[in-house]
Amino acid sequence: MKIIILGAGRVGHSVAESLVSERNDITVIDTDAERLRDLESRFDLRGVVGNGIDPAVLAEAGAHDTDLLIACAAQDETNLVCCKIAQIVFNIPTRIARVRSSGFDNDERLVGPEGFAVDRIICPEESLTRYIGKLIEYPEAMQVREFAGGRACLASVRARTGAPMVGHTIAELRAGAPDVAVRIVAIYRRFPDEPDRFVACDGNTRIEPGDEVFVLAASEHIAHVLAALHRRGATAVQPVRRIMIAGGGRVGLRLARQLAKQAGRFRVKIVEGDMHRCTELASLLPSDTLVLQGDATDEDLLGDENIEEIDLFLALTDDDENNIMSCLLAKRMGARRVLALINRRSYADLMHGTQIDIALSPAQAMLGELLAYVRQGDVQAVHSLRRGVAEALEIVARGDRKSSRVVGRKVSELQLPGEVHMGLIVRGLPDSPDVSPEDLREPQVIIPRSSTVIESNDHVVFFLPHKRLVRDVEKLFRVSATFF
Repeated sequence: MKIIILGAGRVGHSVAESLVSERNDITVIDTDAERLRDLESRFDLRGVVGNGIDPAVLAEAGAHDTDLLIACAAQDETNLVCCKIAQIVFNIPTRIARVRSSGFDNDERLVGPEGFAVDRIICPEESLTRYIGKLIEYPEAMQVREFAGGRACLASVRARTGAPMVGHTIAELRAGAPDVAVRIVAIYRRFPDEPDRFVACDGNTRIEPGDEVFVLAASEHIAHVLAALHRRGATAVQPVRRIMIAGGGRVGLRLARQLAKQAGRFRVKIVEGDMHRCTELASLLPSDTLVLQGDATDEDLLGDENIEEIDLFLALTDDDENNIMSCLLAKRMGARRVLALINRRSYADLMHGTQIDIALSPAQAMLGELLAYVRQGDVQAVHSLRRGVAEALEIVARGDRKSSRVVGRKVSELQLPGEVHMGLIVRGLPDSPDVSPEDLREPQVIIPRSSTVIESNDHVVFFLPHKRLVRDVEKLFRVSATFF
């Protein structure tokens, strides 16, 4: 696929890195020549220096035969105008814009063909807030990703000694609950002086303490499964109630507002260094959200604010080093769980799952929203995992037995690579938003067995330990006019 990316900042850099690895033809536009030289030296892509709202610059970037435009420059206005020019002048089929301002998502007049002609608006801050909200909902999880409109979840958790499911083989766990819609799809195991190593899952695989376990399950089962992998014995799950946010920027403010909507459920404190921003935050947030002026790496401040009673400490500033240091300090002083927002992926790789429970990369949180537009076939959701190495993919089976390689066939008959793990099937989702209520049936979350037959409109969720396997899955699900 031929793709133009407008903007070589943090989001543009991460998007380019991910898409280049899939052999796409990438051109990046930016006004900063040095940024572009850095990208060109790292990745197999082309840089064009200039303003993305200039038709001549877009033409130089190859807009006349481009398949996808991703406008993620710093300014909303630039991204919106670039999408409109891409539609009118170059007829680029798919246009995605990064927009921080609220209000565009729900107004078709602004983003539709007669407006700015944006097919999809993405907001990294909104993606981060939504993702952190899931981590608050499931306190044991290291990652939580949704599929099939929230009916199924993929979550990862660190297995702990003494938890009910730890020490057992996968076959034993299946035998204990054969009808529960849960499947363990991957394990990453720690070895001395090595990165976590992928362990393929079959019936004989035993879950060991310290494993990072990826579980696909119907949403109603996910909390129980996470607790059974992480909770020791009969210890009760401790819900998140007390939250401290370091950093009152866009993400911190958005998250505090989201938490405030659940009146009385959370006690939230925000630590912000800038006095003027503190005043602004206090005016924008409810009175029960405490805004503190100070430095989150100040041991005295954390002590005075009873950090040892905090269920979740979130470092959400723009400074990676400060986020890391404040999380390490908060953890040492007794915070139950800490999360650091880290832009540099190399830092995130080092920190994730160590003293810092969760190291979250902003670009990775929203990357799946973009990848769904790059995938071939009827892909509904994509989630990039393990720093972009692995992927979880939701794809819809279309056609019939004559036009499809999967519809009407048993799982055992599908020609899938051995490393591809089919995790769940969600059956009965409406094929169109216009389906009448009387024609709807209650969706089922099915654990596929070798004898399970794939039906048309099944939403099938896969775990792929390597992104190179994506094309094999897409090819298998492709619908042909005639299939022999």
